[in-house]
Amino acid sequence: MYDLLKGARVLDLTTIVLGPFATRYLGDFGADVIKVEPPSGDLFRYVRPARSEDMGAGYLNSNRNKRAVTLDLKSREGKEQLRSLLEGADAMVHNMRPVTAGQLGIDPESIRKAFPQIVYCCAAGYASGGRNADLPAYDDIIQAACGAADLNADDKGAPKFLPTIICDKVGGLHLAMAVLAGLLHLAKSGQGCCIEVPMYEGIASFLLSEHLDGETFVPASGTTGYGRVLSPYRKPYATKDGYLAVLPYSTRNWVEFFTTIGRIDLAEADWVRDPALRSDHIRELYEILAQVMLERSNSEWLQMLRDLDIPCTPVQSLDDLLEDEHLNDVDFFSEIDHPTEGRLRSVRSPFWVDGVAQQSDCPAPPRSAENTPVEWRKRSGG
Repeated sequence: MYDLLKGARVLDLTTIVLGPFATRYLGDFGADVIKVEPPSGDLFRYVRPARSEDMGAGYLNSNRNKRAVTLDLKSREGKEQLRSLLEGADAMVHNMRPVTAGQLGIDPESIRKAFPQIVYCCAAGYASGGRNADLPAYDDIIQAACGAADLNADDKGAPKFLPTIICDKVGGLHLAMAVLAGLLHLAKSGQGCCIEVPMYEGIASFLLSEHLDGETFVPASGTTGYGRVLSPYRKPYATKDGYLAVLPYSTRNWVEFFTTIGRIDLAEADWVRDPALRSDHIRELYEILAQVMLERSNSEWLQMLRDLDIPCTPVQSLDDLLEDEHLNDVDFFSEIDHPTEGRLRSVRSPFWVDGVAQQSDCPAPPRSAENTPVEWRKRSGG
């Protein structure tokens, strides 16, 4: 944990993954994140595997560097306790539907009227101005709605979900970025603001940054869909003894690759040397790669490709990551002793910060029965 956000206090009313993933990063950067949970607790606490009833692995991995407090926001007492916390907070974050936030009295208008200094960030499923604003939304729903499941269709055209909660996590990064922007605005102007970070619109923007493609132009110069990544030959290539991801990208990469394997005809071809022409023929180039990669083993290709500085890597499983030499070089994994859950493996923040104080991470807090935050240790600046 770094002290970049030391002194900033964030009330975290989020649940499941998107919101907690976002506020975990804020905690990693040193914000005092107070996780506000209902008496039943964050539902993600109960997703297995776990050693105890309300401390599941997913919850542990999304909620480090936070304190926890239990408030019943449906009660008068809970509302008063939240107002007390808001008086000392810089930001408030939730991922409720607008109708739910309104029923609890924590809609933007109510909070900003009472606490104009607050950076109010909400991450519902859909933007408040649209007809879907009050529909429930989770990762699977947004994957289907935004085109991700269709992009990942099988060879028969049946849509499939990506085997990761990509919409939750990308939405979480959007939310973390929004809170950081709001805190910077607060520091510069002394004024709060309201930032809406809808999941659906955020992921649609994420996908269309490249896939808007020909529809970028008016009138359209083609359809949606970025041809390079939609090629059926864009895949890990089979070799003599395994699979390898290979991506010659620059003109130099392609020319040196074809020269080295003896395909001088391709190395000297205008449609390979010219970036625009190469883009038009990328499917053909990937098909050639798929054919030639069968001629050598993984180790032979790796030696050649790395000598040429062409991006490449063997295909790894999730289990392989635990023994990955590079990740071990940079101490990506560590083992910690959790106060209630025992020995755990932890994945550190991916950021390195020079010139700013660093402290040990605080493990995810247990569910608190109290209305004051549980602390693993005294937090400076909070």
